[in-house]
Amino acid sequence: MTERTNPAAGGSADQIASARQKFHCPACGAEANWNPAKQALICPFCGTESPATLTTRGADTQIVEHDLAAALRAIPDSSRGWQAPKTSVRCQSCQAISVFDADVVGRRCDFCGSTALVPYEEVKDPFRPESLLPLKISESQARDLIRRWYGRQWLAPNNLNAKALTDTVKGIYLPYWTFDAKADARWSADAGTYYRVREGNRDVQKVRWTPASGALSHAFDDELVCASVGMDSGKLRRIEPFPTGSLVPFDPGYLAGWTVERYQIDLVSAAERGRQEMLDELRRLCAQEVPGDTHRNLVVDATFHDQTFKHILAPVWLMTYVYGAKSYQVVVNGVTGTIAGSRPYSWIKVTLLVTALLIVFLVYAYNS
Repeated sequence: MTERTNPAAGGSADQIASARQKFHCPACGAEANWNPAKQALICPFCGTESPATLTTRGADTQIVEHDLAAALRAIPDSSRGWQAPKTSVRCQSCQAISVFDADVVGRRCDFCGSTALVPYEEVKDPFRPESLLPLKISESQARDLIRRWYGRQWLAPNNLNAKALTDTVKGIYLPYWTFDAKADARWSADAGTYYRVREGNRDVQKVRWTPASGALSHAFDDELVCASVGMDSGKLRRIEPFPTGSLVPFDPGYLAGWTVERYQIDLVSAAERGRQEMLDELRRLCAQEVPGDTHRNLVVDATFHDQTFKHILAPVWLMTYVYGAKSYQVVVNGVTGTIAGSRPYSWIKVTLLVTALLIVFLVYAYNS
């Protein structure tokens, strides 16, 4: 939601935050944006590189981790959940006042196109991003990846490639929680070993069950939980992981010119999701430890310690397009280029495929 507001008519000045001063082009004075292709702040009008120095990752870079148990204890019940109001931000370029929804902390001014990024110190959430992954995949690279992805969808309509690529590809920084933990798990199960016996004129497979138990330890590092509710979680899972080993300390220069989403899944809910994903992984690891050919009645008792978390921003390219009467979404990892999406099917191609398979089956059955 964005509206042009007159401060005199709509509230006191202390209700309005000024957008952070931007990175101006030294040649023409326009606003420089983060350019993923050149990995620098570039003026979109004259192409001049900004002399501003951004925080980079070095051998001595420390990415902040927080104690999870202490943080959860410190959150009062009244703050468990998303309750932030809308934020009014005055554009530095045209002085228009934009009203941001609670899930957005940065986007372009709808009046002059300048990036209206909420000042870092004005974000009053209990947790603010302290590190991020700079966008590395450019828009042209994202479109090429999407084009090649379309080409691999062999049951899609023939005109899908040309029709869908006319839509806008949008770069977004998504909020993520990451969780670290060390886990100790004890397990018990019935281990099964296959054996065969002769019953009449048939060879029959049976299972010999014996009790089994054991223990294992596992360290979880940067288990990701996306804090956005507007993205398809299944597609996000398919483009993960993000290379969190390349995180850099928060620097607003990397966000210049891009939409930034504020977290909508709070730490409490994210920690619960993260714990469940860790338990699922521990169960899978314990199942691999059971001897024999199969197992049943697996019981896993896990304890966690040295639990930490951090709040980060990770970039994606998003394209939502309409084909026929239905909308579809394609998501590209803005760092690695991994892609996932949904697309329509051509009923003509599907019919031809089913017909061909039916003919092959009938020919095989006739010959047999």
